[in-house]
Amino acid sequence: MNKVAIVTGASRGIGAATALRLASDGFDVCVNYLNNEQAANAVVENIRSMGQKAIAVKADVAKENDVKRLFEIVDKDIGTLNTLVNNAGILLPQSRLVDMNEERINKLLTTNVTGYFLCCKEAIKRMSTLYGGHGGTIINVSSAASRLGSAGEYIDYAASKGAIDTLTIGLSKEVSPEEIRVNCVRPGLIYTDMHRDGGEPGRVDRLKHELPMQRGGKAEEVAAAIAWLASNESSYTTGSFIEVSGGR
Repeated sequence: MNKVAIVTGASRGIGAATALRLASDGFDVCVNYLNNEQAANAVVENIRSMGQKAIAVKADVAKENDVKRLFEIVDKDIGTLNTLVNNAGILLPQSRLVDMNEERINKLLTTNVTGYFLCCKEAIKRMSTLYGGHGGTIINVSSAASRLGSAGEYIDYAASKGAIDTLTIGLSKEVSPEEIRVNCVRPGLIYTDMHRDGGEPGRVDRLKHELPMQRGGKAEEVAAAIAWLASNESSYTTGSFIEVSGGR
């Protein structure tokens, strides 16, 4: 049986690197994206050049009907889901909490938290032995911000990732008897375009000297941790966290 993965937010950054890494490990991959169709299709073509199946599916993970459609397309076009990588998320311009408004807070939490919950729900329906599935793995991408708080910059983003940490712990216990493992990776300062979304493209270089390793990380280094959690080598690991944060 082919290994099949959905990677949300996979048109760029950590998501794209993860999709490519899983393909190199023998997975057929659904590349989920929201806006950048051209970038998503480029990832798909790269995966197909490795000899694996790949499709790009536009879906807003914060919307339940979009999520249902995403998973149904994978059922039809690729096959039985084995692995979900919850990666899609947004970062809004740096701000102190006192300057945040309702619209900003709800927009960020809906994408970064509700989206993970909805995708987990659909994955469980396909993986759980209670629903006739054969088990699987869910890997949530959180952030070192959940531990550090991101004061003065992204408290809302940090709080959303704190919710993902709790989701990982609770869900791992809930579905472990159903042959589903749920784990989490916490990236730190990684060179991705997300920092541009926050208004400071050079943020990693500004802060890297505060890290014990004195450098920013690469998306491929995060993808390697995700790939291990998706593999049989982590078969006795659930409810766990891998820090990919340069020692901070």
